Amino acid sequence: MSNAVLYGLTVLIWGSTWFAIEFQLGVVAPEVSIVYRYAGASALLFGWCYWRRLPLGFSLREHGWFALLGLLLFGLNYLVTYYAQVYITSALTAIAFSTMVWMNIVNARLFFGVRASRRVVGGAILGIAGIVALFAPQVAELSLSDEVFLGSLLAVFGAMIASLGNMASQAAQRRELPVMQSNAWGMLYGAGFSAVIAMIEGKPFTFDASPAYIGSLLYLAVFGSIVAFGAYLTLLGRIGAHKAGYAMVMFPVVALVLSTLFEGLAIDGTMIAGTLLVLSGNLLVLTDRRRSPAPSTCKNAPTEVLRGYPGR
Repeated sequence: MSNAVLYGLTVLIWGSTWFAIEFQLGVVAPEVSIVYRYAGASALLFGWCYWRRLPLGFSLREHGWFALLGLLLFGLNYLVTYYAQVYITSALTAIAFSTMVWMNIVNARLFFGVRASRRVVGGAILGIAGIVALFAPQVAELSLSDEVFLGSLLAVFGAMIASLGNMASQAAQRRELPVMQSNAWGMLYGAGFSAVIAMIEGKPFTFDASPAYIGSLLYLAVFGSIVAFGAYLTLLGRIGAHKAGYAMVMFPVVALVLSTLFEGLAIDGTMIAGTLLVLSGNLLVLTDRRRSPAPSTCKNAPTEVLRGYPGR
């Protein structure tokens, strides 16, 4: 599957998952919904691997990588982001999470010695400017309080955890750990970690049997988790986190387009300007032909593969 298709799948799916997350909020605690989402996704991935006769036995050291992925990518960053949403709006969370573009650039340099080109840096600047422009009207209505400050810190912390998860995935792929099996084990560990947190917090493991909840849970497990993470992490292994991370800036654009189509959101000048900035940055990043050093050679990489902040 081409990089363009992988990137498109990542952006379109994660940019649309906020609709599904809307139906997850209410009866079931968010922490518990995360457990259901990743436990279900893990079970489906294990079934797919068993059907394809992909190896599922790994060493203790390799399980350490899977546990790290589960903690960073499929557990802790989601929990922290949900906690941030208690104090701030999805607009502020989207802006805070878009800083992951810069975190990936810095972390790729620190962990792998990858220096981002001027095009990638320029694209990141345009992308962040675009996100700020997109949500400027909503942010302007907010007052800087202790709660807003705390929520913003939590959102940035969530982005940092996700960026470290990106680095862990890239390191695992460079050790030739296969993406599909890594995700199956990682999501299982992530679900287990989230379950422990939910139990510590005393969250009841209730279930909402409504069609809306079950349908949205299936969408998040199959598309938002299995397909999108499979596409994104494969892309990350191919082109590097400093480029693949730009997808985080594209999610709010997709979310706003869907809001315009299905919720009657009015288009204004700031939305147009912000979208043009994001798309211009996207063009700069994805047309950068500089080869990332030491690309992954992972085996068995899949060829098929909010109300929270808009995406994932």
